[in-house]
Amino acid sequence: MHLLPVEDLGMWTGALGALPSVSQPQGAIRMSADEIAQVVVAIGEALAEDDLTVDELSAEVIRRTGPWAHEPTFPAFQGEWSRWRQAISVAAHAGVLCHGPMRGRLTTYSNPHRRQPFEPMPADKALTELLHRYLYAYGPATPQQFARWLKVPATAVKPYFADLPYGRLADQTVWYAPGDGDFSDERAEGVRLLPYFDAYGVGSYPRELLFPGKAFARATARGQAGNYPLLLVDGVVAGVWHQKKAGRTLQFTVEALSPLNKRRRGLLEQEVDRLGEILGGTPSLTLGEVTVGAHA
Repeated sequence: MHLLPVEDLGMWTGALGALPSVSQPQGAIRMSADEIAQVVVAIGEALAEDDLTVDELSAEVIRRTGPWAHEPTFPAFQGEWSRWRQAISVAAHAGVLCHGPMRGRLTTYSNPHRRQPFEPMPADKALTELLHRYLYAYGPATPQQFARWLKVPATAVKPYFADLPYGRLADQTVWYAPGDGDFSDERAEGVRLLPYFDAYGVGSYPRELLFPGKAFARATARGQAGNYPLLLVDGVVAGVWHQKKAGRTLQFTVEALSPLNKRRRGLLEQEVDRLGEILGGTPSLTLGEVTVGAHA
């Protein structure tokens, strides 16, 4: 999940709308380009009037396009969804669909233009801007790492690296954002407890530097980061942790993969106190094995 400024909608829709899809259904259930275009228009028009649940949106899309959009051919959750739902991500990338306010326990969809009109940024400009921001946050990085972050083939993004400054990291060529090449020789210091799916652990590479030694097996799910909250020591993963609430008490269990010296133990206690203050509870710290599984 990402929280993004509404002012960036033009860049995101311009960039994501230009990227190739890598998960389209095959065979008879696949929609044609014309059918997808019809559905995207129908979604935009329906949501321009009101926020709708998925069932309400489905009825509107089918009414505006035709019975073919209703055909249940899209496999999902041990059943089949209507054909038109293949185009939901396309509509989102086109800038005509986003999540709306909850209606009780029901999720709604909305058209972001109702909240703030915008124009998608031209594709090349948008992808260049997005790449620079990615590199500023996660770089230096490779085209393969940027492509994995976007879930697209590396060939789709390689041309945008052509004029960028580059260097060497972990025996490979890496690129960085223009004007962001002043890297300090001083190592990061400190102790942090990062939550599930924190962007630092999910988006940073190379994995062997961020999750060294035993950390790769313990703190990732077969290489997938984010499934465990991370103990970070001096910028690298040094363990996992878990939080359990019991009344007003917040019980923190921290599993360090190597012993913490007195200074780092003190920094960890400060981090636990900080989280207790944020979460409005009384913190309790235990150093020991975390017995719950991934994403528990």
